[in-house]
Order: sequence, then structure tokens, then C-alpha cells
Amino acid sequence: MRDVSTTSPSPRLVPVTADNIDAACAISVRPDQEHLVSPVVKSLAEAYVHPGVAWPRLIVDGDEPVGFVMAFLDIAWNPAQDPADIRSGLWRLNISAGHQGKGYGSFAVRAVTDEIRRRGAARAYVTYHAGQGSPAPFYAALGFRPTGELSGDQPVAALTL
Repeated sequence: MRDVSTTSPSPRLVPVTADNIDAACAISVRPDQEHLVSPVVKSLAEAYVHPGVAWPRLIVDGDEPVGFVMAFLDIAWNPAQDPADIRSGLWRLNISAGHQGKGYGSFAVRAVTDEIRRRGAARAYVTYHAGQGSPAPFYAALGFRPTGELSGDQPVAALTL
């Protein structure tokens, strides 16, 4: 498979539908990453119970599903502290084990941040697990910077759009 970061115009995000839900649920990360990201089926359940907030998409290259990404859009981050603090960002990113290292993750994050920018936001956010195998360096390479906040036990990082 080619490196999509430099040669492929075909990766795209498509909505998860009745026709591709099985392919979406079949996306699985490497076993050593399973503690870092929830499975797609959980993301789809969260999308179901958070309509209008969750933006789930299957990442496909040609006709082949290679990953899954889900954004959160326009949520009040901590309404008790500041109800005007409305945020959008990356909620979940799962790149299929056999398709990692080919640029699909970077493509998906850029596609999500483009969508967030299109909707008028000035920043995009992400949270992630810290420690062994953390995706922090991946997000830092894409321009996300730690905010010093935590969401639960996960660091929060932001990207100025």
C-alpha cells in the first residue's frame, strides 16, 4: 500500500451507514494499543446517544475501510465554570492495525480539523492517554499543544486553526 501522506488523492471520510457499519466495527488497532482507544462499536454507541454532538466517519481508501474517526462538535466544555467555553475536537481515532504508518491518521485528523474550521471554530481539541504508547507525539507533530487541562485523567491539547 502506498503512503497516503504523499501520493494518494483517494482517502476520504464517509458517514457510517447501514451499508458500511460492519466494516466500521471490524476496524481494530494493534493489541498493544487497545488500552489507548475504545473500539469503534463503543464510539458508534456514543454517537447514537449524543446525536448532534458526535460526528462519526469511516476512513476509506478507494473502497477499502482503513480506519475510523469521530469528532465532537460544539459542546460546552465545563458549563459549571464557563458556559461560553464551547469546543469541538477529535473524540476518537482508530486506524486499522494493518494500515498504520501510512498517513491515514494524519489525513483523518486534518479532515476533522478542516470540518471544525468550516463550522467556524478557531481551535480544535484532543484528549489522549499519557504514558507508554501514548499518541501525544503524533498529535504534537500535527500542531496540537497541551493546554495544561485534564479531562478525567487524560491531558487536553489544542490546535489553533
